[in-house]
Amino acid sequence: MRWQFKSILLVMMTTALACGFLHHVIPAAIHNFERLHIFLFNLCSGGTLLLYFTEGRKTLSQLTISFLVLAIAFALCAFRQWYVPAMLIPLVLAALVEKVRIDHFGSRFPRALFSAKEPVARKFHQAALLSLSLGLLFSSPVILNSVYLQWFTIEKLKLDTFFLGFSFPISLISMSVIFSLMKQEELKLTTLLKEAAFWIINLGVIVFFIFILAGMFTSQVAIATLLFLTVAFILYLYWHEGIQLQQKAFLTSGILFLLVTSITGIAYILLSFSRYYTPEISLPLLRLHAFTALYGWNISGLVVISRHGDFPLQLHSSKVIVLHWLTVLLLCPLGYFLPSFAVVAVLAYAWLLVRLFFNQGVVDQDLIAVQKETLQTVLPDKDRA
Repeated sequence: MRWQFKSILLVMMTTALACGFLHHVIPAAIHNFERLHIFLFNLCSGGTLLLYFTEGRKTLSQLTISFLVLAIAFALCAFRQWYVPAMLIPLVLAALVEKVRIDHFGSRFPRALFSAKEPVARKFHQAALLSLSLGLLFSSPVILNSVYLQWFTIEKLKLDTFFLGFSFPISLISMSVIFSLMKQEELKLTTLLKEAAFWIINLGVIVFFIFILAGMFTSQVAIATLLFLTVAFILYLYWHEGIQLQQKAFLTSGILFLLVTSITGIAYILLSFSRYYTPEISLPLLRLHAFTALYGWNISGLVVISRHGDFPLQLHSSKVIVLHWLTVLLLCPLGYFLPSFAVVAVLAYAWLLVRLFFNQGVVDQDLIAVQKETLQTVLPDKDRA
């Protein structure tokens, strides 16, 4: 990855976090920066990295550059509430994503998702692209209905809630990387469990979202618990089957963030249906849940795919991982409520990104040889770029 692209990602991701704290400076009633907080990280940074990783080039293609520019335009239009262009831009973005998906996987209909011969890692990869294109495609009618037509209204389905869905493709591509870096010699039962994990993650999140909209308490807890157990199984599997590459420690840390996200999510559901559901209790828990999901779990996968052509690095450095956890679990939640901690959180996060994007580190040459040999055997031809 060229330093120019790294610099753009550094600025966008740092700005995304900073927007989450701008309510300390500008009241949300005047300008709500929550949309920029979501869009700049999930769609602009995450979506662009997904296309960059899929195309497998050393530099950004014209298509991916077009996606990045239009994604930023979409973010600004949604933030400024310019809804006419905000309905048109995602249609173009969806077409760009679909072109990349079809070029890479060779089929308009994602039939490989239903094939037992398709590796789970590639299924997660195609599902990431498909969920991104569908999310963009559906955003236009959702905006049209929410802002203009209002044919139907669902109390819990607000426009900002729908925009949160752009984080799902990042989760799926992170899962793709995790499964691609597992050993291929496995028992038939392990293969079946991997396949089950793929469908539980994908269908479970969709069903969970439906249950949230319907306000079904028991069903929400049941699905959230199933998703937690599935993530715990993936952690167990990756711990034992993951190839000893430098990415492993950082991806393992990412899965642990996802487990924390699952636990806080279940806790929030239980709290929301109890008599203790007050802003003083619920808001801190919700912010902790959001920060661990967005800047804990999601960033772990994004950093690995952003530098997939640069490894080996010193990403397994314990100091980097400790800084990551300190920033996400302590500084960011405190920063949401206390301006002084917000400044420290943004600075710590920016320094973390500098280390992750620009640090080369001192590496073991024997490990380099093992990694190159391993990647030649575990990754499909299209993913070896």
